[in-house]
Amino acid sequence: MSVFMDLNIISSNDKNRLRSIVETAAHLGYSTVAINYVVEPQQKKQEIPKPQNVSDVLDKFPVVQGKSSPVKVLNRLTIIASDASHFRPTNEYKSFDLVAVYPKTEKLFHAACMTFDVDIICIAVAEKQPFHFKRAPVNGAIDRGVFFETCYAAAIRDTTMRRYTIANAISLMEVCKGKNIIVSSGAERPLELRGPYDIANLGLLFSLSEGDAKAAVSTNCRSVLLHGETRATASGVVYTTKKPKTPQKQEEESPISKKAKTELA
Repeated sequence: MSVFMDLNIISSNDKNRLRSIVETAAHLGYSTVAINYVVEPQQKKQEIPKPQNVSDVLDKFPVVQGKSSPVKVLNRLTIIASDASHFRPTNEYKSFDLVAVYPKTEKLFHAACMTFDVDIICIAVAEKQPFHFKRAPVNGAIDRGVFFETCYAAAIRDTTMRRYTIANAISLMEVCKGKNIIVSSGAERPLELRGPYDIANLGLLFSLSEGDAKAAVSTNCRSVLLHGETRATASGVVYTTKKPKTPQKQEEESPISKKAKTELA
């Protein structure tokens, strides 16, 4: 059975609203959700919010519909970058499970694809994409394991935004061919959430194949989480431990002379 995820639930100071969104997501069948803290720096010195303790938001984690396990809640940071100085990874970034960037210019989009240490690159949904996607940076991001995200909540709020969401998504799909895409809600209210199978069908409208559309809310999201874990552990350092040898294996590997002495004794 597929494990569905929504990696973009907009953070709110209203804990009751946030709790209601998480509960709705679990009821719809999402096993993992990410509370998204969006920061739009206006000056070079930016303040990164400290993520809320999940246990402060949820007294009890709701059980996922159709499963026996409770929903998993992560924290995510999204930087809206209109200048290169806006994205400066600090120790504060490490407080978040996932790091995303929403580049507002073509130059920053290229930098995000090729060099920024992020897990997700967001594309515009509330406005017309201000630049054309180019194959080289998009393929560079795919090679680095970075994923592109489009959100659907804006399309529910407004018909104009719906046109922008669909047009921008199709424009990206023409370049990336459906690779490394995730579809999230970007929900600010419970009513803006939709079930994972509805979103998979929406992916078809974005020119995704049936398989890619389902992956956009399941296996691709899992890959994003793994990328986040890798980024947090210094580019995936692998720890190895020496397995103790069994007495039989030690005997097989011991020198012949040593074995002979042992047998004579």
